[in-house]
Amino acid sequence: MNAAIHVYAVALGSNRPDGRHGSPAQVVAAAIARLDAKFTLFDASAIIATPAEGGAGREFANAVALVESDLAPPAMLAALKAIEREFGRRPGRRWGPRVLDLDLALWSGGRFASRRLAIPHPRLAERGFVLAPLATIAPNWRTGAHAVRHLAARLGKARPLR
Repeated sequence: MNAAIHVYAVALGSNRPDGRHGSPAQVVAAAIARLDAKFTLFDASAIIATPAEGGAGREFANAVALVESDLAPPAMLAALKAIEREFGRRPGRRWGPRVLDLDLALWSGGRFASRRLAIPHPRLAERGFVLAPLATIAPNWRTGAHAVRHLAARLGKARPLR
């Protein structure tokens, strides 16, 4: 019997340059390529520039990738955390600068909740830096009563990164 294939919306962010990959936008592009190598990349948004929040310092480069995997949400989260470590992410301040941040925003299984993980991401409706790029590749994906495009429209648009 084959395992079920899930689609995950993975939010990517970087606001710290990396010696191997370059600028934050280049880090995000390399991370999208890494997701494609590890999973099946279904689609990826453009990389956008967004202001830092919560004392994170520098401006962020953000994107969203849709990937297919047979991993259940906890295993998918563990796989994403391993990729963050490959890119040099170390535990630190919650809102501090980071080489790479990967979050599970949505998955095709609907809602998921455990002690360590909640899908949809608990603050998804407040995060234009996730909703704006997600709306470009999955505008009709529903998060409860609202489509992603509606949530994104409420928050406005982030500016494209050159």
